[in-house]
Amino acid sequence: MAGERVRWGVLATGGIAGAFTADLIDLPDAEVVAVASRTEESAKAFAERFGIPRAYGDWESLAADEDVDVVYVATPHSAHRTAAGLCLEAGRNVLCEKAFTLNSREAKELVGLAKERGSFLMEAMWMYCNPLIRQLKALVDEGAIGEVRTVQADFGLSGPFPPTHRLRDPAQGGGALLDLGVYPVSFAHLLLGEPSEVMARAVLSDESVDLQTGMLLSWESGALASLHCSLVGGTSTSASVTGSEGRIDIPSGFFHADRFVLHRDGRDPQEFTASAADGTQASLKHEAIEVMRCLNAGETESPLVPLDGTLAVMRTLDTVRNRVGVTYPGEAAPL
Repeated sequence: MAGERVRWGVLATGGIAGAFTADLIDLPDAEVVAVASRTEESAKAFAERFGIPRAYGDWESLAADEDVDVVYVATPHSAHRTAAGLCLEAGRNVLCEKAFTLNSREAKELVGLAKERGSFLMEAMWMYCNPLIRQLKALVDEGAIGEVRTVQADFGLSGPFPPTHRLRDPAQGGGALLDLGVYPVSFAHLLLGEPSEVMARAVLSDESVDLQTGMLLSWESGALASLHCSLVGGTSTSASVTGSEGRIDIPSGFFHADRFVLHRDGRDPQEFTASAADGTQASLKHEAIEVMRCLNAGETESPLVPLDGTLAVMRTLDTVRNRVGVTYPGEAAPL
């Protein structure tokens, strides 16, 4: 479908689905042709809000819609395996929100299904598609700060979240780790790959989900990552990577960075900021652009968000949960 307009379907109608759709309809090469929810009422309200021609009150109808080139799955992560799997089984290409699935077993199943069908599949890790994060990654890979020694990142919300909230619900994959911790973990993976050892401690809620989790990851190179996520305290959402010859700091909002500062020994600090052409870094458009580029190029996965990388992140998240004692309904323990 090289050079063609890409027709999108949106599965789910929550906040992130609305934010993604709002960015999507501003892209000249994208067209949102259908939306699905568990209820027809919700789908129709979402369709009317964004001018989408078709609204389905069930997921199966969207998956079967031959006019849809790719489906954006925006359900809670507890439903990602079912929703994305349904679309892949029907021959649709899929962009699936993060955390990609509840666990690495489910993630491996989706990746296997996509490869079996020859369909495109990508985790919606918008941080990896952010132009400034890509620039940071290139600087690190080029040796701008020497050999990476440490990575630090945090993501915490002040809450409080009541026990009835989805973030406290084990049936919906609740807890800080899968909703927020996936970002610090993915940031460390982006720079260092999969760790050789994972240590973690957490404070658990009465529902047995993690309210806050601290992680220490290590690599055979000697590199370490200190990571934190929380539902009980708003953090700076900052990140830094320190090497043998310098450091890069992202002062805040590292997962949608609009600036970072490069510090190198013996030189003045150098600030990098988002270009006007890139627009707001809080936009989800960059991941949509990457999906459409891949589809038009006939690629079944993105080099920016490779499936092996997604599987590696899920393995690390599994290990963290094993360390802190969090399991979800239907899972065996340990994972």
